[in-house]
Amino acid sequence: MTGPTRLDRTLIRVSGPDAHKFLNNVLTQELDRLDNEPVVYAALLAPQGKVLADMFVWAEADGVLLDVDPARSDDLFRRLSMYKLRADAKLEDASAQLDVLMGDAAFAGAVADPRLPALGWRKFAPKNTTITDGAAAFEARRIALGVPDLARDAGPDEVFALEALLDELNGVAFNKGCFVGQENVSRMKRRATTRKKFCPIVFEGEAPAYGAPVLAGAAELGSVRTGANGRALALLRLDRALAAEAPLTAGGKEIRLDPPEWLLLPPAAGAGD
Repeated sequence: MTGPTRLDRTLIRVSGPDAHKFLNNVLTQELDRLDNEPVVYAALLAPQGKVLADMFVWAEADGVLLDVDPARSDDLFRRLSMYKLRADAKLEDASAQLDVLMGDAAFAGAVADPRLPALGWRKFAPKNTTITDGAAAFEARRIALGVPDLARDAGPDEVFALEALLDELNGVAFNKGCFVGQENVSRMKRRATTRKKFCPIVFEGEAPAYGAPVLAGAAELGSVRTGANGRALALLRLDRALAAEAPLTAGGKEIRLDPPEWLLLPPAAGAGD
């Protein structure tokens, strides 16, 4: 990746006296952190604790900017408008005025990705038609690092927050007050019951097709999500995959797990689990 390059993102401005308070009541992250940090990673969950949209929350003088994938932005805007109720806050799409820029090294005004510094440096800036599109390069980088893109690797309301690696990637504040879906997230964290997770897999040649089952013998453990030559993300029962005695396969080829060191692994499943 050469930096800075442009990412395809929607920017939603939330402004007004109640902007922080309103969002703090619904998002997974503690927005008081924005008093000292320029950006945090967060998500909006369904009441059952599954991810509807993940996003970056940028500090602004009169509120925040939500940096979200365009595939999830309309639904996010609608849901936040519903949750806003009587809060003195205004939502508007700022994408026509602003770009999100990404680079693999520090550049003027950029900050390290709050999920994982190795993902690169990020900022929002006024629209600039001379800046090139860097989406493909960033896609290759995040697959190499094993970081899921929740707008591509999962459907809305498909995965719980901890299955989506929000714990590992700094997307949940467990010590804050209530947020939508908090009860389930807290229970899964406290009881360490997250057995299904995203994990990188490696193989020879082209990636198995998106959605291809991951098998241990005849047992289906999950499915392949986005990938490239030699590497992909899979969403699977990681405890069973770690304990599998039969070779793992997907799309007719042998694969193996390649969890990054930062991934919180569940205990391997015992017989009969």
